[in-house]
Amino acid sequence: METTDTRSTNELAVDRTDLAAKRTLMATDRTLMAWVRTALSMISFGFTIYKVLQSFEEAGVHLAHPNTPRRVGLFLTGMGTVSMVMGTIEYWRTLPELQQYQRFSPWRPTFIIALVMAVTGSFAFVSIVIRLL
Repeated sequence: METTDTRSTNELAVDRTDLAAKRTLMATDRTLMAWVRTALSMISFGFTIYKVLQSFEEAGVHLAHPNTPRRVGLFLTGMGTVSMVMGTIEYWRTLPELQQYQRFSPWRPTFIIALVMAVTGSFAFVSIVIRLL
C-alpha cells in the first residue's frame, strides 16, 4: 500500500519558505561570525604588536621611528574595530528582511558576541590612544 502526501501545494510552499528563511538566518549568523573572527585577529594582533614593540622600547632597544608601536597598534586595532562595527551593521540591517518570513529574537548569540567584540575593540583602541595599558 502506498501512502500519498495529501498536503496542498500552498502548505508545501510555506514549509519550503520556512526552511529557506532558517537557512538564510543561519548563513547570516555564519557571516557575522566570520566578521568576528577577522576583527578579533586584527584587534589582538594590533594590540600584541603594540605591547611587544613598547616593551622593546622600554628595554632600551632603539626603534627607527619612536611612535611605531602606537601607529601599528592603532592601525590594526582601528581596522579590526571598524570591520566589527561594519559587520554588525550589515547583520542588523539584514534581520528585518528575514523577520518578514520567520519570527525570531534579534538578540541572537552571534549578535551579542559581535557587540562585545565592538566594545572590546573600542576599548583597546582608546587605551592605545591615551596609553592606558
